[in-house]
Amino acid sequence: MLRSHAPRKLLRSTLTSQFGERLSVLSLFPLGSTRLSTTTSMAPQKNRVFVIGVGMTKFEKPGKEDFDYPDMAKIAGERALSDAGVPYSAIEQACVGYVYGDSTCGQRAIYHSLGLSGIPIINVNNNCSTGSTALFMARQLIQGGEWHLTIDILIISVLHTQYSIYTKFMDRTNPMDKHMEVMFNTYGMAAAPAAPQMFGNAGREHMEKYGTTPEHFAKIAWKNHKHSTNNPYSQFQDEYSLDQVKQSRKVFEFLTLLQCCPTSDGAGAAVLASEGFVRRHGLEHQAVEILAQEMVTDLATTFEDNSCMKMVGYDMTSLAAKKCFETAGLKPSDVNVIELHDCFSANELITYEALGLCPEGKAGELIDRGDNTYGGQWVVNPSGGLISKGHPLGATGLAQCAELCWQLRGQAERRQVPGAKVALQHNIGLGGAVVVTLYRMGFPQDASSQIAAVPTRAERLEGFRVYSVFQEIENKLQEEGVDVVKKIGGVFAFKVTDGPEGKDALWVVDAKNGHGSVSNDAGVSTSVVEVAGVCEVEHSTVHFILSLVLE
Repeated sequence: MLRSHAPRKLLRSTLTSQFGERLSVLSLFPLGSTRLSTTTSMAPQKNRVFVIGVGMTKFEKPGKEDFDYPDMAKIAGERALSDAGVPYSAIEQACVGYVYGDSTCGQRAIYHSLGLSGIPIINVNNNCSTGSTALFMARQLIQGGEWHLTIDILIISVLHTQYSIYTKFMDRTNPMDKHMEVMFNTYGMAAAPAAPQMFGNAGREHMEKYGTTPEHFAKIAWKNHKHSTNNPYSQFQDEYSLDQVKQSRKVFEFLTLLQCCPTSDGAGAAVLASEGFVRRHGLEHQAVEILAQEMVTDLATTFEDNSCMKMVGYDMTSLAAKKCFETAGLKPSDVNVIELHDCFSANELITYEALGLCPEGKAGELIDRGDNTYGGQWVVNPSGGLISKGHPLGATGLAQCAELCWQLRGQAERRQVPGAKVALQHNIGLGGAVVVTLYRMGFPQDASSQIAAVPTRAERLEGFRVYSVFQEIENKLQEEGVDVVKKIGGVFAFKVTDGPEGKDALWVVDAKNGHGSVSNDAGVSTSVVEVAGVCEVEHSTVHFILSLVLE
């Protein structure tokens, strides 16, 4: 069994290849130990706040056996802690969000999945923006005030949800009654679920005002389903043609089934830390800074302008985005990658304009130019978005955060956005609240010391004979990744030469962080790289490399 302290000479062994491709083991990163301290220290009034660890479950259709919210919290929480390299005992405060759960679900999730340490646990519920609301609160606790003196780090677990927005308590006022009135006064009520009507009518208004077509909305769903094929956490990973999207079952007006988010269960988690904690524990290389973050709730225009676009959050989003860009000193063109709230294709389209990606009424042109996907101005929802990744209401905001942190670190595997430097997150909940967040690597000088493999298109990789080997390793990590990481604690880079048409490729097997991963463009620290020479693989079976890396 190969462990993190294995001699380097093991990596220099020369074997004989039956693949016809030359494979080099470039490096092994031993798992470093981090000595933790929860002692307090004086700091500026406004602390910088960083995400140092993220984790999530695969999103699933509700009803999966042994997938209750404490189980979800355990998986997501442990993955985030492992990613951060800190134990739960170091956590000093928890903000736990959920939708459609009883009052103290947060305690139940934390107590019996991560530990009983007596820390303050704050339960958060804000409809579909719950995840980002918990993130917003946790950041404030670290950023300033009396809490800053005692809080170095927090964990946020966002938990189990059910079908969709509905009235749970029939004996009291519905908190969205005023929103429904706006829709009733503009387009009336149809025999369709309320949420698709609300967002569908917002899209309908956009078409009437600006000439947008149903095909523009369908193109958004087509894109997001295509993106999700590279995301192992997505509820759905099927690719559809544009015609299949347009011809799927109609839900409301132009909105078809494949343009609507599914019913989902799942959890996400993030570990937040102050700058002092990050520096004391040498976490600069992985710390993603929350540059700016704004929450905006309903405005007078939400209800007074008789606009379904404004009723579902257009003005809230516009104001939150404007404040974020002003705070960060950035503009929309500085952003590279975006995760936004595409509960329905209509909401993604109108959100392009609300975020300032294009002038009002021009979202259709942005879509037709391909400026919302790889090769365009921005890559929007590389995870597959809510439409295909899934939407477990409370967990969505933390899943977005996780995706953007992976993108900025260069750890998003086949869905990696090349050169991603600035990321934007948009999360909305009707009733209402919008949270917009800007992220960037907190210590660029440390991040720039990483070298990344050149991104390789998936279709080209399939031509390599060792492709199936790394696919098998990836499957193994998805099944038993946490155990593998505990046993090995290393990152291996394999350079494969003399592939199809004489081309090269690089596979990175990360058996150190989170639950492990296999990628083709993850960062490798230049300070520890040792080119071990060409290692020609003796066995053409999957089991050889599995035994080298996983056993």
